Amino acid sequence: MYKAIPDEILLDSEKPARYIGNEINVVKKDSEKVDIRFAFCFPDVYEVGMSHLGLQILYYFLNRREDTYCERCFAPWIDMEEKMRQNNIPLFALESQQPIKNFDFVGFTLQYELCYTNVINMLDLAGIPIYRKDRTEDDPIIICGGSCAYNPEPIADFVDMFYLGEGEVLYDKILDIYKQYKKEGRSKQEFLERMLDFDGLYMPQFYDVTYKENGQIDAITPNNPKARKVITKVIVKDLDKVFYPEKQLVPLIEVVHDRVTVELFRGCIRGCRFCQAGFVYRPVREKRFETLLKQAESLVKSSGHDEISLISLATSDYTCFHELASGLLDEFKNKEISISLPSLRVDSFSLDLMQKIQEVRKSSLTFAAEAGTQRLRDVINKNITEDDILNGCKLAFEGGWLKVKMYFMLGLPTETDEDLIGIAQLCDKIVEKFFEIPKEDRPRPITVNASASCFVPKPFTPFQWDAQDTYEDFSRKGQLVKNNIKRKQVRFTYHNTMMSSLEGVMARGDRRISAAIYRAWQLGCKYDGWTDLFDYSKWQKAFNDTGIDMSFYANRLRSYDEVLPWDHISVGVSKKFLIEEREKAMRAEVTPNCRQKCSNCGAKRFGGGVCFDER
Repeated sequence: MYKAIPDEILLDSEKPARYIGNEINVVKKDSEKVDIRFAFCFPDVYEVGMSHLGLQILYYFLNRREDTYCERCFAPWIDMEEKMRQNNIPLFALESQQPIKNFDFVGFTLQYELCYTNVINMLDLAGIPIYRKDRTEDDPIIICGGSCAYNPEPIADFVDMFYLGEGEVLYDKILDIYKQYKKEGRSKQEFLERMLDFDGLYMPQFYDVTYKENGQIDAITPNNPKARKVITKVIVKDLDKVFYPEKQLVPLIEVVHDRVTVELFRGCIRGCRFCQAGFVYRPVREKRFETLLKQAESLVKSSGHDEISLISLATSDYTCFHELASGLLDEFKNKEISISLPSLRVDSFSLDLMQKIQEVRKSSLTFAAEAGTQRLRDVINKNITEDDILNGCKLAFEGGWLKVKMYFMLGLPTETDEDLIGIAQLCDKIVEKFFEIPKEDRPRPITVNASASCFVPKPFTPFQWDAQDTYEDFSRKGQLVKNNIKRKQVRFTYHNTMMSSLEGVMARGDRRISAAIYRAWQLGCKYDGWTDLFDYSKWQKAFNDTGIDMSFYANRLRSYDEVLPWDHISVGVSKKFLIEEREKAMRAEVTPNCRQKCSNCGAKRFGGGVCFDER
């Protein structure tokens, strides 16, 4: 088999297996005998990308088509990129080892704003012009999807098409039309104009943005008669009938999540006001219990993994959660296959289930409390009480857990120092719950690992108008919490404050900041999500060089009537509802979850899911 990278270079790299392909369950096709070649690019290192469920789904979804070959491409690590540039080796796909610049589509999934310089770097390494305006008919069509695509503007100048929603809905139609147009010898421009017929697809070239003297957006206006004023995301209504792979790629080296992944449902009923995913993925659509058991059995059989991860935005909100988890444990525990439960809500936990999981493999438990006081939990609509948290942790300790992870946030709207000190006090109370257990039943000490992320106002949330703290504010607040922790069993850490500050600029940026992103890449920025590689001073220089004020995007309170960079995008949830939710947040009023009461957020327009479930 042809290899893009010679053995002497591979063997001199940190992890050669990142670049060779040939994993278990990899798809092999004759690239000369397919009509469409699609490079699925993940703008991060192999180990991170291979842990992404969306890659596993779309890889097999696209490859089920005989006329299409979907191959994977990851950002090469620093050592390999240097060798590739020195030896003029263009960025290539793992399966065929061929340059992605020769493909029909180069698709990026955007999971994190700080990956944008990696997108640029990968295009450059591939030999593909970075700016859309510089590309020709000989270049691939650049398409981006994922959660960050819901505000596409910061990288709009680099991308031909953004896919808004779930890939299973439109990709077959997109590829069928492309195949026809390619056969007829039509241009890329004609193809992109044809894509204007569909909701869920945004082509930035067909929209002009004008600005006011104060720097705010004046209008986002279609410049093509077929272009929609508002592009609405697309969703799968019935997850039981939609494609889901019967196998998954099994890497030959350790990756971030090395296990079978079973997706329970999409969407979230909770409506935490800081959480973008909870709004952009509405409405909740569940798979049937029988479907999940069948998928788990198939994936375990085909992969050889010894762990099953049940994932969704709030796993324990699955309506048959306990039956499913118990059924999986009964099915797999004699085969030494464990069940992994991600972050749980502490108000819906079962001691019996915990004990069953412990029988196979002991692990840590993660609870997302988010805030240290009840007032602030009500502001963000977390809908759990301190008693819920403490009782849940006590159940965990009684069930034999020795490690508990607690997630919090710094810088939430209306936050006070009292709320921050409340984080430390809550962690101390959790330790006290452990010491309420009789001494003979607690032979070993426990650890409470508390970590705090820095609040970033995200599009399509009730807090999308709020000002973000500066990194100096975040640092002070993190230190305040740390100084108030009394128990030695509690370990507290908080996220890199400068990275969070930059994320805030990117999350609510408009089309103008693409110049700063490009400039930052020129200055050497890449892998900005990696703390040891992140260089805030280069980003500051990039914004200074391009005359763009970072605080204008991150640290400014917006009015409800300001035109936001993503106002031409719709996720179904109405702006009216988001405003109502923000006003309730300012009054510390909670909203019931979607199963308790429909709040008419707007997601009913999709015609499926929890909005129409019988109650």
